[in-house]
Amino acid sequence: MAKLTLSDLKKLREEKIAELNPRNMENKDAQVIVGMGTCGIAAGAKATFDAFVQELDAQGLQNVAVRQTGCMGLCSSEPTVKVVVSGMPEIIYGRVDSETARKIVNQHIIRKLLVNDHIYDRPAADIVH
Repeated sequence: MAKLTLSDLKKLREEKIAELNPRNMENKDAQVIVGMGTCGIAAGAKATFDAFVQELDAQGLQNVAVRQTGCMGLCSSEPTVKVVVSGMPEIIYGRVDSETARKIVNQHIIRKLLVNDHIYDRPAADIVH
């Protein structure tokens, strides 16, 4: 294995910082939170997460953080994604594949329109005992 020079290490550091930027909440006014519990991962949440990052990059959107969380409690609707955009209600989308992720970026985040055919939500507290 070749030894790394100081400039190689600096370049590697800059690349890793850029890779992690979508997860950093600093200077972001919207969030995409992907459920990455075991049920979500088994349903394809990793591909969903990657699709959000790729589409946000393709659209040049730097103001959206993409994060992961554990199980959201909607295992039958995995992969699940919570989208938080200022001035809009917090929405949980279910059955979010790569195509739906791109649709959420272009419709919900950019155009401020809900993707109605994928909206799911947690049960209301007053009906769960």
